[in-house]
Amino acid sequence: MSAIDDLFLRLSRSPFRQKFHLGYREYRYCLEKGEETVSRHAADFIRERLSSAEPVNDGKQTPMRGHPVFIAQHATATCCRGCLSKWHHIPAHQPLTAEQQTWVVQTILHWLRLEMQRPQPPAPGGKKQPDRDRQLKLL
Repeated sequence: MSAIDDLFLRLSRSPFRQKFHLGYREYRYCLEKGEETVSRHAADFIRERLSSAEPVNDGKQTPMRGHPVFIAQHATATCCRGCLSKWHHIPAHQPLTAEQQTWVVQTILHWLRLEMQRPQPPAPGGKKQPDRDRQLKLL
């Protein structure tokens, strides 16, 4: 079993982690922006918010909504240094290496790809939206 498969198996046993899903806006954002852009955002967020040895507001620095990467971070336990230590065995109190940052971004993108295979969430206000084009190449 690969490391990512092992991680996702463990995450699947966490009721807290399993409650996270993309909402309509975040789902559409992924479709419209594409994987390259979302991947860049994930790398930027990880570098800016988590990579230092002692991140500012650690444990509270990742919002629960507002960007698909934030939701993915909570779903994959990549939201704070405590979760990175517990779930990913990445030690706290030392800067993340480039390899560790890559792992975190790959984990986030893996979750987003899985999430994009789910049916599109309903639009705000309950309006039925047309099915997305399954031929779109993203996530």
